[in-house]
Amino acid sequence: MKKAIVLAAVCAAFAAPAMAGGKHKHSHHGAYGPTGTQIVVSCFRGPWNDVIWDRPNPVFIDSLVAIGYDFPNAHAIAERVCRDPALVGNPEGLKSTMLRIYYDRASHRKHNY
Repeated sequence: MKKAIVLAAVCAAFAAPAMAGGKHKHSHHGAYGPTGTQIVVSCFRGPWNDVIWDRPNPVFIDSLVAIGYDFPNAHAIAERVCRDPALVGNPEGLKSTMLRIYYDRASHRKHNY
């Protein structure tokens, strides 16, 4: 009986943040490359406006890999973009920053689209 109560309490504790809604912010913004491939700039934002928990969502990293970056470079770029305090709540800044990185020849893409 105690095990069932403890298990129910643990499940409720894990489900509470998901049901709370609005506590965690996700930022999704797209930028299109010259081939028409969309770069999905998607960052997990913590419950604060400060850059504390911010990190790239997998879709962001995967979209960078899809346009020619290797995984380590894609992850580094996404991490840098998502953790920039000037880009929190700034969709146009996210887009322009990602486009600037994309068009930079030194950004280490495997192939130039």
